[in-house]
Amino acid sequence: MEIKIDNLTGPEIAELIREHLHGMTFNSPPESIHALNLEQLRRPEITFWSAWEGQDLLGCGALKELDQQHGEIKSMRTSSQHLRKGVAKRMLQHIIDEAKRRGYQRLSLETGSMAAFEPAKNLYARFGFQYCEPFADYIEDPNSVFMTLKI
Repeated sequence: MEIKIDNLTGPEIAELIREHLHGMTFNSPPESIHALNLEQLRRPEITFWSAWEGQDLLGCGALKELDQQHGEIKSMRTSSQHLRKGVAKRMLQHIIDEAKRRGYQRLSLETGSMAAFEPAKNLYARFGFQYCEPFADYIEDPNSVFMTLKI
């Protein structure tokens, strides 16, 4: 698996982000969806990676700098054709390693509170993330949970 910075211009990544955003609509009300679209992911404070095996896009993930000591995980998604192959685990480790390299003290995320998000919450917990209060511009929301990792 090769993980590389992605400029978000390829058709494969556009389709995966579309799938990601569409999937959110099945499990979260519109006001509780915090996933970013392609244009939002191109902001300078966000680094976006894609994971590939040859010509196959396996998944993606992003790191948003909140400040010089705090980053946020965004857009973690595994392609539906590559589920349960360790893609999310590898991408998460890549993002954590980059956060450490940048000197962040904390890495946080928001995800859904519903049952559909249990696999993601379990993955984050296995990496040491703990539930926390809302951070950055987030507010308390029964459809969201917030997790953080001190690094």
